[in-house]
Amino acid sequence: MSAWPPWACPLDGERLDGEVELRCARGHSFARRRGIPRFAKSGYSEGFGAQWLRYRRTQLDSYSGTTISAERARRCLGERLWEELEGRQVLECGCGAGRFTEVLLGRGACVTSVDLSEAVEANQENFPQSARHRIAQADIRALPFPARSYDLVFCLGVVQHTPDPEETIVALSEQVRPGAWLVFDHYSRRVPWLLSTAPLFRAYMKRLPPERSLRTSERLVDVLLPLHRRAGRFGTLVRRVSPVQAHYDKLPLGEDAQREWALLDTHDALTDRYKHFRTGAQIEAVLRRVGFEEIWLDEGGNGIEARARRPVA
Repeated sequence: MSAWPPWACPLDGERLDGEVELRCARGHSFARRRGIPRFAKSGYSEGFGAQWLRYRRTQLDSYSGTTISAERARRCLGERLWEELEGRQVLECGCGAGRFTEVLLGRGACVTSVDLSEAVEANQENFPQSARHRIAQADIRALPFPARSYDLVFCLGVVQHTPDPEETIVALSEQVRPGAWLVFDHYSRRVPWLLSTAPLFRAYMKRLPPERSLRTSERLVDVLLPLHRRAGRFGTLVRRVSPVQAHYDKLPLGEDAQREWALLDTHDALTDRYKHFRTGAQIEAVLRRVGFEEIWLDEGGNGIEARARRPVA
């Protein structure tokens, strides 16, 4: 296993050292709490943290008995990267409770899992830190590593929820070594969302404290999920009038798992502080601006899936 990229101060870029506390030469210090270095506070991601702590196992393939997360990761990575993960230094940004952490570790990668929220604690419960896994609470826009430190930067389900997606993509790209890869995705389908009732519910729910928003989403699922289950050919109409995120026509899950995924995804969709949409052309423009090549874009999953490589020279 290659050595971990060192910690670097997110405020000035200086090297950080220390066991209990990480400190740079200019005096900035960052504590470890529960064994996890804390470089940032949850801020706008507080709701996501509460969500992943509540549903920390829901989307793990090992828990659902499926390969849903592995198939999504493999599609985004492409066969070449999928087969070459063993021993690679991978930066996983927006790790949540670890649905993709499990996949990356399972392929033999050395994974640094980062999240802005307290979800890092759920990630650690699921996948304790080890010789191949370390975790940090940090902001994607101020990552605690020297530039160009990783063989792969991997970020699914995250960029659209940050304040400025273009700024986020640039920040992610800065961690990619020459010849290495950036993989991420982004929402693209604005119209179906706007034609549903979900934006109205979101306008209210994203202002609630996390525990209250979790209870509210659970009540919505209890009332409306049975309608989705019985909708049949009227499924499109039900999705227009219901804010519940149901997956009966998409995911091969049993009834209990369908409810659990609906609880998680409904809260996720109705409480995010930021929800941006971008076209493939907009995403490609950012990747070209930062000088990346071998750009691959496809419509799939949550919208646009993207993969690009930093030139060797």
